[in-house]
Amino acid sequence: MTKPFLLNEDQRDCLQELSNIAMGQAASLLARLLNVFVELPIPRVNIIEITDLHMALQALDGGERSSAVCQGFAGSGVTGEAMLIFNDSSFDDVAGLMDYQGQQSEDIEIELLMDVANILIGAFIKKFSEQADLNFSQGHPTVLGQHQPIRDLLRPTAHSWHKTLSIEISYNIENHNIHCDLLVLFTEESLPVLQKKIEYLLD
Repeated sequence: MTKPFLLNEDQRDCLQELSNIAMGQAASLLARLLNVFVELPIPRVNIIEITDLHMALQALDGGERSSAVCQGFAGSGVTGEAMLIFNDSSFDDVAGLMDYQGQQSEDIEIELLMDVANILIGAFIKKFSEQADLNFSQGHPTVLGQHQPIRDLLRPTAHSWHKTLSIEISYNIENHNIHCDLLVLFTEESLPVLQKKIEYLLD
């Protein structure tokens, strides 16, 4: 019988600190791109069942439709994927801050979504891997869907994992109607490797 994977308090705190630094790096790049102040939350780090993850994300829905990008990463015995969920109401403000002219189209919205995702996902994964002494390569970002409830966006991401280490970060832009959630998921097989890395950092 497989021994259940658990994080003790020190390990969780260490992961939260790694995530906090990586989140700050990503937010700094986004702030410079848009010339805004990005509000930084406390990252939520949890070992959860995949079914519980879907329920938790649906709770973020709030009745608003969203668009999402997913990008896989792998290396050093660790694999996972990062998902950026972008509230549809954010597109107008982001387009204005990035000086997009004219009427918005689906292509422009995808371009805006990819621009934000490349910054937030790319910077987070890079800084997190550097701190944990991991060497990740990243796959191509994929648009999961546009203008849909979160529960529908999640369907293509159904995987065979039973448990996952999830890092959830909610980004808000001060004085603008811009909100997005970054969700980083590590596969079940990656958890023992990550735990060893954390133990090394704690020592």
